[in-house]
Amino acid sequence: MPPKQIRPDATPAARAVALPDDWAATPLTVVMPTYNEAGNLPGMAEALMALPLPGLRLLVVDDSSPDGTGDLAEEYAGRFGADRMAVLHRAGKEGLGRAYAAGMARAVADGARYVLQMDADGSHPVAKVPQLLGVALSTGAGVTIGSRYVQGGSLSEAWGAHRKLLSRWANAYAGTILGTRVRDITGGFNLWREDALRAIDLASVDSAGYSFQVEMKYRALRRGQGIIEVPIHFEDRTVGESKMNLMVQLESVAMPWRLRARSRH
Repeated sequence: MPPKQIRPDATPAARAVALPDDWAATPLTVVMPTYNEAGNLPGMAEALMALPLPGLRLLVVDDSSPDGTGDLAEEYAGRFGADRMAVLHRAGKEGLGRAYAAGMARAVADGARYVLQMDADGSHPVAKVPQLLGVALSTGAGVTIGSRYVQGGSLSEAWGAHRKLLSRWANAYAGTILGTRVRDITGGFNLWREDALRAIDLASVDSAGYSFQVEMKYRALRRGQGIIEVPIHFEDRTVGESKMNLMVQLESVAMPWRLRARSRH
């Protein structure tokens, strides 16, 4: 039975829900890819560490950021301790999907029971993390999505009409081609149960860019994993620049067709 729909946070600083002690202690690793996010990382790290989740660990996956994000992450990891925060340094920028796959594989290998994808730019609401975990534990879902497009979800007012329309079109486009009923198949705020990630086989995921989000959810559905969407308010970044470029956009357009073709073989 799907969880009761809950209104999104009124503000990004809304208070996080409290979970029972044994649920709050669940080994949960937040995987956060970074590339030139020195302006955003400190606030995100501090907000995550302040959550009432003693089992939470932050894994920053840095692609050799020229602005020193990797060094800054190491500084914060030293402050919070290795049991709460770690850094995975990669040789260079290979795309968001590759960074997520590397970080998620490391999290599973290190013993995480749940793995959360989360952007470093502040667009995903930190206060929603306990709720996502609570929904996952109470329903047994393999994937719990922080969704912009279920009832109660919303987008930043900073997004113009064209950007909002494009985002909705991208979700409808991928969902229609792949025949899924996931409302936010392109979203990147996703909580994965450890065995769901093992079933997907991260090493075989093809997507390098944002289409990683679509490919992962489609693979989960094909392997019988249950997916639940929880409404969130999605904020716009205030510091730094988006990593979206033409090549990433072209991959996102082509990937649903590639996935559909493979599923027929």
